[in-house]
Formats: sequence, C-alpha cells, structure tokens
Amino acid sequence: MAKVKNKKQSHPLRQLLSPQKLAIPIVLGVGIAAFLLVRELDLKALQAIEMNSRVVTMLFLALIFAALRDVGYMFRLRTLSDKQISWRNVFDDIMLWEFSSAITPSVVGGSGVAIFILSKEGINVGRSTAIVMITAFLDELFYVVMVPLLFIFIGANLFPETIPTVDVMGTALGIKQVFWMGYGFMIFLISLIFFGIFVSPAGFKKLLEFVFRLPFLAKWKQGATETGNDIITTSKELKGKSFSFWIATFGSTALSWTSRFLVANFLLMAFTSLSFNDNLLVLARQLIMWVIMLISPTPGSAGVAELAFGSFLSEFTPLGLTIVLAVLWRLFTYYPYLFIGAIVLPNWVQRCLLYTS
Repeated sequence: MAKVKNKKQSHPLRQLLSPQKLAIPIVLGVGIAAFLLVRELDLKALQAIEMNSRVVTMLFLALIFAALRDVGYMFRLRTLSDKQISWRNVFDDIMLWEFSSAITPSVVGGSGVAIFILSKEGINVGRSTAIVMITAFLDELFYVVMVPLLFIFIGANLFPETIPTVDVMGTALGIKQVFWMGYGFMIFLISLIFFGIFVSPAGFKKLLEFVFRLPFLAKWKQGATETGNDIITTSKELKGKSFSFWIATFGSTALSWTSRFLVANFLLMAFTSLSFNDNLLVLARQLIMWVIMLISPTPGSAGVAELAFGSFLSEFTPLGLTIVLAVLWRLFTYYPYLFIGAIVLPNWVQRCLLYTS
C-alpha cells in the first residue's frame, strides 16, 4: 500500500492540486478584478440595476450556455473515442482537461495532460494522441471558418478603435496586426495538420525531419520525429471514418465554441438591449479577444481576460458596470473549472491510478 501511495503522490497530475498551481490564477484574477473594481466601479449605476424577470432570464440563459459548452465537448469526446468512455467518466475527463488549461498559461494549454487522462481511460497512448490532435484541429477549423463569415456581416467594425497597441516580443503591434498574424498562423497550422493527417502522413514526417535538420532547429529534431509519428498514428485512427462522424464531431465543436461566446452575449443582454447586429458584433469581438487570450502568459489568461473584456466590449456595457460584467463573465466561464476540477481530480486519481497501478 505504501508503494501505491508514493506512486499516486509523485504523479504529475497530482501536482495540479498544489497550492501554488491553484493560487496563481486566483490571486492574479481576483487581484486585477479588485483593482479595476476600485478604480472604475460606479456604485450608483450598480444600485440602479433592477433584478426583474428579464435580468433573471438572461442570467439563466448565460448559465445554460456555459453548461452547453461542456456538453458539446463531452459529446465530441464520446464520438472520438467511439463511445469507449462512459458519460460519467467523460464529464470527469472534460472537467480535468479544462482544469489543467485553467491553471497553465494559455500558450501552454492542457494537451499533454489530456493525452494522459485519455490513456488512463483504457485508450492506448497512440489513439489518445490522435484524439487530442483532432480536437485541436477541429477547434482551429471552427475559428478559421467563423472569422470570414462574421467579417462579411460586420466588416471594419470587427476591430474596436480604442484598443491600445499590444507588446509582442518587444515590438508594439496594433490589434489588427496581432489578429491577422494569429489568424494567418492558424490557417498555416490547420493546413499542415490537414496535409499530414488526410493527404500524406509519411510525407509530412519527412518534411518535419528535413526542416529540423537545420542547425538552429537540430536540438528539437527528436520532438519533430515524435510529432511525425503522432500524425501517422492519427491518420491511421481516422482512416475510413464516416461522413456522419465528421458532422457529429464538427457540430459538437461548433456547439461548444458558439455556447462559449454566447455567454457574454446573454450577460450583456441582461443589463442592456442589444440589437441583432450588436449581438453579431459582440460575437465577432470575442473572436479577436480569443487571439489575445491565446498568447497570454498568465494561467488561464487570468487578469488578461478581464482587461480584454473591458477593452473589447465596453461600448456595449452600461456606463460604470464594465468591470462588474467582466468579473461576472469570468465567474461563468473560468472560475467554475478551478473549483470543479479540484473536486473531481482526487476521485479521478483514485479511480484511474490506484486501480491501474
């Protein structure tokens, strides 16, 4: 029993429960939110809010769509795993996946933890890698498809005029430059993944190995080879999948991401009247926000997300309540994963690690 206990304690997943891991995003997020509340909150505007049926209904819809985000992810994981994981276990896995993303910098993400989580559900490492890789591909594909669709309706209003420059590696860039650089990189990335998975996985591996022979990239050659092997594995796993499979996986991806964005729409509609065009613009602005949050160095974009909400959506919020709505938005979309994950993780470790050791 002592041996099992040591194995549990030393495992990387258990480190996610360390006080430092949990404290950093909470302290950052709460600290910046408190600072902004003290600086910008208008108490008269807050007292003027009337909790009528419209406010309650819109808040309830925001909660529903926050949950639908995870329902979509659960359905997608069930489909990608060929229903090998039960609904109960899928819930735990998605919560832990989100939890790991919430306590790591956005530029890092939770993919490594996700592969381990799936492997402990009885899915071999190769197939787990394939599932995580295709989820990343579907997420990026949804984004790449949505941007031009919304741009057709929104046009130049897609970018707010009041956003200051963003410092990227010591260079001050305008928000349009940052967005189009990020969007271009996503197109490049999904094009590479598409070529590797669906066209020529062996050719993709050879291309990676050729590129990483360059002297300044040579130290990552082993990682490039492993990525090439992962692509080949993913291609084999997805070979022969039906059209209905792709409809289901992309549809659940669209449900998750649309629900994620609509939470902010319903929170804004609780306290102000948004037209149909305003709602489209709020959706579009969140696409821009997501790129900024994606390059955030803080765990779960803590602090950065609250600032981004105020910068991108302030024109749609009642005067003096922007930061209140930003904090409320994070309470719906971020902090629940910290607490649910911390509750789910010990039981998951008990279920998946104790009995497989």
